[in-house]
Amino acid sequence: MALDDATAGFLAQMAESGMKPLHEMTPEEARGLGGALRDMYGPGPDVARVVDETVPVAGGSVPVRILAPENPRAVIVYYHGGGWVIGSRDETDTLARKMVERTGAAVVLVDYRLAPEHRYPTAVEDSWAALLWTVRHLEEQGLALPLIVSGDSAGGNLAAIMAQRAKAENGPAIALQVLIYPVTDADLDNASYSDPANQLMLSRDSMVWFWDHYVPDRAARQQPEVSPLQASDLSGLPPAVVLTAEHDVLCDEGEAYAEKLRAAGVPVQSRRFDGQMHGFFTMVNVLPGAAAGLEYAAEQIDRHLAEHNQPA
Repeated sequence: MALDDATAGFLAQMAESGMKPLHEMTPEEARGLGGALRDMYGPGPDVARVVDETVPVAGGSVPVRILAPENPRAVIVYYHGGGWVIGSRDETDTLARKMVERTGAAVVLVDYRLAPEHRYPTAVEDSWAALLWTVRHLEEQGLALPLIVSGDSAGGNLAAIMAQRAKAENGPAIALQVLIYPVTDADLDNASYSDPANQLMLSRDSMVWFWDHYVPDRAARQQPEVSPLQASDLSGLPPAVVLTAEHDVLCDEGEAYAEKLRAAGVPVQSRRFDGQMHGFFTMVNVLPGAAAGLEYAAEQIDRHLAEHNQPA
């Protein structure tokens, strides 16, 4: 189906602004775009607790933000999107507050270091360090809450990789992975990449730009900790919720990952959001599709936590 009216109107507004295509920007210019979008989202709802912390990592530190309700029933470690080049916890704050309000879970936003200043594998290692830090933080508070990894786009890529690494490392125990139009492969010529209707805010050209900044070595892009779809064995991974957008160059690879998980025996709930473009989920207070996406993800989290809490 065609893009919904709200998305078409938003894109027309962006076109009228005279903004350059993403792939013609410098990383610094592109990061400014994220700040402008954040202003459009506006503030999120109040939550009981907001704490900014720093996680020590090799060669530096990673800021994290914990947003929590009074009595969290789970912890969602959330990795923001932005092609590993742009994005931040501040730009994800409104979404995170809405997630806390709707799910009753605490959300930990991870400000992993960005390319091209920090190329692969920095984002993966930072994401892993933040995940382990979150588990230790819970243990220090005497909490044993279900642990969920989630993220959108490049953040969905990192969340999927965290689930794979946790399996390989025999922990931590991840109860659920919620992957929102994730990057799962580096195939830039599949059907959704080639479809002219999908060349919108995120296009094939902009994904080439992101990949060249993050993993310029094309052979390295086939590694599972870059392209999780390339992992040979997905069995034993935590249950997954996968959201894709109809008009998105990443649609095919997100759905391929969901199918490969199913084939490996992993419980998967997935939905393609018709009439939506890449980025719709995070555009809270801007696109109605964002509310629908969050509600679907939250319903799946609710269902999974209800099953998790059933007596054996």
